[in-house]
Amino acid sequence: MPASDKIHFIAIGGSVMHNLAIALHKAGHQVTGSDDEIFEPSRSRLAENKLLPEKQGWFPEKIDTTLDYVVIGMHARKDNPELLKAQELNLKIYSFPELIYEFSKDKQRIVIAGSHGKTTTTAIIIHVLNFFNRKFDYAVGSQINGIENSVKLSDAPIIIIEGDEYLASPIDPTPKFLRYKHHIALITGVAWDHANVFPSEEEYVKQFDLLGDETPKGGMLIYYESDPMVLMIGKKERNDVQSIPYKSHSHGQQNGEAFLKDGDKKIPIKIFGSHNFQNINGAKEVLKKIGISTAQFYEAIGSFSGTKGRLELIAENTSSVFYKDFAHAPSKVKATIKAMKELHPNRKLTACMELHTYSSLNQNYIPQYKGTTTPADEVLVYYNPKTVAAKKLEPLSQELLEKTFGAKTKIFTEAEKLQDALLQKDWKEHDLVMMTSGNFGGIDYQKIAEKIKA
Repeated sequence: MPASDKIHFIAIGGSVMHNLAIALHKAGHQVTGSDDEIFEPSRSRLAENKLLPEKQGWFPEKIDTTLDYVVIGMHARKDNPELLKAQELNLKIYSFPELIYEFSKDKQRIVIAGSHGKTTTTAIIIHVLNFFNRKFDYAVGSQINGIENSVKLSDAPIIIIEGDEYLASPIDPTPKFLRYKHHIALITGVAWDHANVFPSEEEYVKQFDLLGDETPKGGMLIYYESDPMVLMIGKKERNDVQSIPYKSHSHGQQNGEAFLKDGDKKIPIKIFGSHNFQNINGAKEVLKKIGISTAQFYEAIGSFSGTKGRLELIAENTSSVFYKDFAHAPSKVKATIKAMKELHPNRKLTACMELHTYSSLNQNYIPQYKGTTTPADEVLVYYNPKTVAAKKLEPLSQELLEKTFGAKTKIFTEAEKLQDALLQKDWKEHDLVMMTSGNFGGIDYQKIAEKIKA
């Protein structure tokens, strides 16, 4: 693509879209954008880079033939007035994954996919490559500790991409990860999600099978063999494709500290939980294929501190910890609670979760959560009935929620009452994890943190 394109972003405020806009702006392109709502941290980051739209809303007059192309985000709808104008003018319209591909056609493309674990696995790979000052690009869906922007585009020979299975754009129903045309793909795990797009588990799993089938001749498919669904996909015969299985890394946990085992050696690490030992080994397998030795991997992994929002430590004292996690799908909730209980098996654990996504608020999908919260001593479930109505779903049945999450569950529909319940607890020898892809109705995490540290 030319050194300086004129680009307009429709829905520039998205968590990934704003990072792509900033990356292109820093690369010397002329970038503008629109959105009808922009939240933090997108708002501040766009403002800092002088990309924040002057007004919120959609303005078709911004779309004209001087634009080289338009980038459309998933927040926009098919009838978006700016999109309609771009189509009327026959402008080139890219989705996020299509544009990433355009900028990486001449690179080795490595895609990390899976219903869970893909962000952390991608972040580990990025951390290790940075540790050894390797030249590479990346596109990841979350802010990573120590990295300013979650998208980097340069003249590097390889790119590491977090491959989401969700739709590429409002006008392209293809899963994002199929648009990257990978050379190496890794699948961490498969558990039905996005019920609004994939109404059955069979249809959902099919997308990952298609990802495997898209592996080119001479390419590699790395897969977590302890997941039955992934094993089935990974073992499938594909001509001239190297299939590489991996298991969880040998590990241990002692006194709230985790370590990897390498023969008689113990390598201390800063992250914990069975799911992260899987993520670590998946990242290690990918890195082997791009020139990082096992010894180098162990040298670098000890300083990896995780990704923002993924089992993020909010507060701690000598007898309690408070973690926040971007967990909402059943497989993620289950893995997070298991990790928290393994960290301090002798402490009580309160698991607090928000039902926020279309799937989690869908009565037909909710039974998928059965058994996921069992290890917790207490379960607090919050949802906002207004969110249910906004997604045009049936009101949630309290009876169904109690039956699904068990007798030790309390249901909250008001954020203030949930916050009060957390502030009234005695947190001695008692841990807390709050799991959401939302914000618990604006709950004050700092107040809760101060109570726990008191």
